[in-house]
Amino acid sequence: MSQNETLTDYTDKIEELAQQLGLDYYPVDFEVVPNNFMMEIAVYGLPVRMPHWSFGIRYIHQLIRQGMGNSRIFEVMFPGDPCHAYLVQDNSIAENTLVVAHVIGHADFAKNNHLFARFKQMAGGHILEQAAERSHTIEMALAEHGQDRVEQILDAALALEPHVDINLPLHRPPYPLVAAQSGKDNAADSFRQRFARLPGEALPATPEMPRHAPIPPRPEYDLLWFIAHYAPELDGWERDIFLAVREESFYFYPVFACQIMNEGWASYWHARLLREADFLPSDLYVSAIRAHSDVVRPFAADHQLSLSVNPYHLGFSIWEDIIARQGIEKARQICRDEDDFGFIRNFLTPELADKLDLFVYEADHEGGIRIADKDIHAIREAILAPKFNYGAPRVAVTALHVDGSLELVHDFRDDGRGLDIPRAERVLDYLARIWRRPVSLQTISSSGNPRVVSSKPAGKTLSAS
Repeated sequence: MSQNETLTDYTDKIEELAQQLGLDYYPVDFEVVPNNFMMEIAVYGLPVRMPHWSFGIRYIHQLIRQGMGNSRIFEVMFPGDPCHAYLVQDNSIAENTLVVAHVIGHADFAKNNHLFARFKQMAGGHILEQAAERSHTIEMALAEHGQDRVEQILDAALALEPHVDINLPLHRPPYPLVAAQSGKDNAADSFRQRFARLPGEALPATPEMPRHAPIPPRPEYDLLWFIAHYAPELDGWERDIFLAVREESFYFYPVFACQIMNEGWASYWHARLLREADFLPSDLYVSAIRAHSDVVRPFAADHQLSLSVNPYHLGFSIWEDIIARQGIEKARQICRDEDDFGFIRNFLTPELADKLDLFVYEADHEGGIRIADKDIHAIREAILAPKFNYGAPRVAVTALHVDGSLELVHDFRDDGRGLDIPRAERVLDYLARIWRRPVSLQTISSSGNPRVVSSKPAGKTLSAS
């Protein structure tokens, strides 16, 4: 048999074994692709996606990392119904057999985890088809409106890509036009009703004047949604681009929020499936297990220490600990109910953290490293800090004034950090160019000093202390 035929045969048998072991997942479409195509998928995030210069920069960075031996792509998998998984043509049959088992673990997680299920219900289970359709729409916009205008919209939309409110639905109505009556008005109405019921008394009828509701009625953290609905001069196709980027952000949020759980679950199952796959030749099994060791190692091959967490290693270690102490059914319940926040806070035990030699470190201005804390609570929060608010600063629209100017506020107290002011200025510049009115952002700098970053409609950004 050819290599592809052998891999297909192993895939069928691994799927049969997975079903015997109780894994439950949507069908998976496997495709073996050249390395350069896999690079493009990893960089763009999808096989076909809206064109933008930032993806080219990411591609160069990925090439450099791969050339230095710091990054190797084994697979890319997209949850849905069906799931889509891409394997690298140049990988060995042993590596791709491991990847097939790994993908099946991902597919089981995606179907059964409640967060994945909720976002699938909102964003749909056909991301590749939806992305291809959006890409075609943007190609038509490029032909009709020109690259500069389309790129200006994409600059702003992609710069704000993680600024969505995942606590609210994907499809939500605009704000109400009329303000709800306040508690004071309700109390006055109650008094009037009681007064009118007194013998011989009646109040003259007074027409109630509706009051326009403020925009936004409360701090709005879904910046993509707000711009799509309330930017003063955008055409329909421009608003559609913001909504398209927002929908993709909703699709990818569970992947981001469950990365440690998901990669650990997939690693546990690929190890178990390979271990119980008695149909695999012994030499292929040994090679696959060697690849498994590379995937779940805590640090690079020539180092004995890592200053970042490998989500495969951490997730795999926690799942093994849970299953050893509480059994597979408890693990399945956790898989259904948790995301990384609950997973790390509830199941990364002090004993396991000590075994994995986890710690919080600090770097000084000269590049020196020291261990700052080994307390389990500090370790958990340090692992989770980059995952807060989709990894983005927590910024809200707080006011849209009658002249169209926009006020944003950075919730630095919840964030626990200031902003990189030059980067904030660049993002505000993108936003001002499409808002076409003054935009300001209240924040603090990375050193903790209050700052107001403001812009002019033409896009020239001014920074004031």
